[in-house]
Amino acid sequence: MRIATWNVNSITARLPRLLAWLESSGTDVLCLQETKCTLEQFPAEALREAGYESAVNATGRWNGVALLSRVGLADVVTGLPDGPDYEGVQEPRAVSATCGPARVWSVYVPNGREVAHDHYAYKLRWLEALQKAVAADAAKALPFAVLGDFNIAPTDEDVWDPALFVGATHVTPAERAALAALREEGLSDVVPRPLKYDHPYTYWDYRQLSFPKNKGMRIDLVYGNAPFAAAVKDSYVDREERKGKGASDHAPVVVDLDV
Repeated sequence: MRIATWNVNSITARLPRLLAWLESSGTDVLCLQETKCTLEQFPAEALREAGYESAVNATGRWNGVALLSRVGLADVVTGLPDGPDYEGVQEPRAVSATCGPARVWSVYVPNGREVAHDHYAYKLRWLEALQKAVAADAAKALPFAVLGDFNIAPTDEDVWDPALFVGATHVTPAERAALAALREEGLSDVVPRPLKYDHPYTYWDYRQLSFPKNKGMRIDLVYGNAPFAAAVKDSYVDREERKGKGASDHAPVVVDLDV
């Protein structure tokens, strides 16, 4: 079984690439983030024609998540249970479902913007709610993983130049402590192979030739419970999909399971 996560940075803008990648990669379950569309705009029919069911949490603007599956979708939960609001709204940042033999969450963790910003405090509250929400699924015998764009680099090795990030979001002790607390629910970080260079970055800014210079970050993560981690045969960053015209600024992270 092949499971992947990908921040597509607008599913409508990236749809031809997405459909081509699904066909070429043989992915069974794909977690999407930053769909940037409403439910009405989501291309469910095109994906259905490609063989994928969709579970979607989207309201437009800058957020939105989805699960695509060709091995079934059951027990769908839209949203983060007891998740915090931001400016009076619970943003569409989580969706979960049972896909064949595994339980999967697709999450798009808030960016945080700046440490002094209200969005940073919201990010930490959101991560606390995520930890509580996944605890029951993580404890089950069923392979389970929460995948997505966490907007946190777990260690200094996960950013191309740690000195440039001092005092910035994505690397603060509080954010990393929230990831550690999530792992304490029995989850482990499934670190992918990079395919090129020495570290598996998953995001490169569009500016300043960041991708050709490999000035990246590993912020797209896969956290699996013990049954999930034990089933992992391989994992890699599909760096090729970050190349070329019209690419997302994130690359897919792919996990192969023996289930």
